[in-house]
Amino acid sequence: MATPGAPTSSNRPEGAELESEARRDAVRGEPPFANAPATDSRLVASLKEAGITAAIIAGLTLFFFAFRTDIAVGGLDLTTRPDLWLVWIGIAFVGRFLLSYFVFRAERPVTGWFKRTKRAGARPVPLGKVVGVILLIVALVLPFLLDTFLPSQNRYLIDLAILILTYVMLGWGLNIVVGLAGLLDLGYVAFYAVGAYSFALLAQNFDLGFWVCLPMAGLFAALWGVMLGFPVLRLRGDYLAIVTLAFGEIIRVVLLNWSDFTGGPNGILGIPKPTFFGLEFNRGEGSFSDFFGLEYSTVQRFVFLYYIILALALLTNFVTMRMRKLPVGRAWEALREDEIACRSLGINTVNVKLTAFATGAMFGGFAGSFFATRQGFISPESFTFIESAIILAIVVLGGLGSQLGVVIASVVMIGGIELLRNLTALQAVFGAGFDPTEYRMLIFGLAMVAIMVWKPRGLISTRSPSIVYKEKKTISADMVAQGEGH
Repeated sequence: MATPGAPTSSNRPEGAELESEARRDAVRGEPPFANAPATDSRLVASLKEAGITAAIIAGLTLFFFAFRTDIAVGGLDLTTRPDLWLVWIGIAFVGRFLLSYFVFRAERPVTGWFKRTKRAGARPVPLGKVVGVILLIVALVLPFLLDTFLPSQNRYLIDLAILILTYVMLGWGLNIVVGLAGLLDLGYVAFYAVGAYSFALLAQNFDLGFWVCLPMAGLFAALWGVMLGFPVLRLRGDYLAIVTLAFGEIIRVVLLNWSDFTGGPNGILGIPKPTFFGLEFNRGEGSFSDFFGLEYSTVQRFVFLYYIILALALLTNFVTMRMRKLPVGRAWEALREDEIACRSLGINTVNVKLTAFATGAMFGGFAGSFFATRQGFISPESFTFIESAIILAIVVLGGLGSQLGVVIASVVMIGGIELLRNLTALQAVFGAGFDPTEYRMLIFGLAMVAIMVWKPRGLISTRSPSIVYKEKKTISADMVAQGEGH
């Protein structure tokens, strides 16, 4: 029996401290007898966030959708469209609610359903290679598929496919500089312009054909890439981006003002078309259709141009993938991760940067020469900064260093813009007066923002190492530098 006044475990200093710690652990760090703050349920919290988002959208789009001004006699005619405004507010409310309820506040987000689980001892499925092979097969037979299933829109869709493949080739060329070497280039359109003007001037002044001028245009563009590389050898990050942006503008201004040589703002007309072993795609004797006994059709020339740009794009991809496995390709990736470490290992960073600029510029020159022969007319207005921005957006959206990502991003961006021109089905939602061409850039911008929020590292956010030691492992895109030159 304890004697009165004897210390117990509860009034001893160490016993009181242990009891206080136990009580704090029981209430998870809150002071004793303090009630935990009430939290909203998953449904209520999602509704609150959706309401706040809808209110913000209502304020931002009030003068874009609720009111419309048209030119009328004596001034402007103001009309109100509250129904269109309310539809957009409802879309914002429903979209935010679904994201909050099923993604942000869900114990198991729906985005996790698409993640693959790797079983022990099982080899991962090369999903990228499977998708790449499927896309290649579709690209090879696309003109025949369009002629079979969509004969009325055959010419338009083939021309759109040519445009998409042109940007795929440009994206793969810029991916060497930005995605592999980590050098942020905002003036890539300059090499595109050099290739186009080189082909046009050589073809007109020396009476040379497309196949002779094509390698020469790539060589001239590569030479300009080396010339750009020398002044920027010591620059990184934003400074490098500003210099390359200035280089692109210098080329455009020179083409615009040197009228005696480049034609100035009038451009160059009458650029010759490519031939199939000397056979031209026109009517009459000695033409392609006459030689093969085919009925003449204007689609034949578009199909021929399609396979030319497809071959050039595949050549770009083949050379890029082969160079990634060579020492120069591994040096590009090392330069992207850490330039100081490259120097400490004895890598000549000067040569590495110059090879990256020259190689990327060469493919840009090839694409430019094809653009000139496809259009038959070029002018400085075709090579503005917006072209460089679109190509860079394709590389970043697809995923830095990812060849497949560039293809997907090109289809989404270039094909998506054209698709939004013809979305007349939206008139059933927004009314008969809705014109999708007026809002296609807005819809496209919102889609890009949504994709970059969902996949901030690009659509393809994993990297395969170019060299493997013992075991091949997938590299997360979080471990890859984002084209800042360091």
